[in-house]
Amino acid sequence: MPRRKRQFPKNWKEDPKYDSILIGRFVGMIMLDGKRATAERVVYDALDIIHEKTNQGGLNVFEQAIKNVSPVVQLKSRRVGGANYQVPVPVSGERRQTLAMRWIRDVCRKQKGKPMAERIAQEVIAAANKEGAAMKKREETHRMAEANKAFAHFA
Repeated sequence: MPRRKRQFPKNWKEDPKYDSILIGRFVGMIMLDGKRATAERVVYDALDIIHEKTNQGGLNVFEQAIKNVSPVVQLKSRRVGGANYQVPVPVSGERRQTLAMRWIRDVCRKQKGKPMAERIAQEVIAAANKEGAAMKKREETHRMAEANKAFAHFA
């Protein structure tokens, strides 16, 4: 009997403006209460702000930010003989992007006072320059994995 529910492959839709699956997924993550049009407007506005501030394509900067924030390893809890160990395991391609986008989204949602598009633009530009709170989260994850490298043989 399987322990987990079977995972079916996700078929993500490309976004209409940039024909990018990455942007389509990010819009899905930003979306609240099924309001896709609102989420698309927020993401597109953020990409326009990025384009104005950096004089590079908003999509290119976004892709670079996702690449920079994507973690190489993550920690998984493993129960071995009555003790829980944090075991470092490598992260696969799609999960890396998912974690990166989730971290960027969460950082933006925590900030208050500015419109969401500005918050996203600010964090994406920071992540593209290898700084900002989402980058900090990645470094923290890598540091924790490095500290728990001794338990890697439990993976």
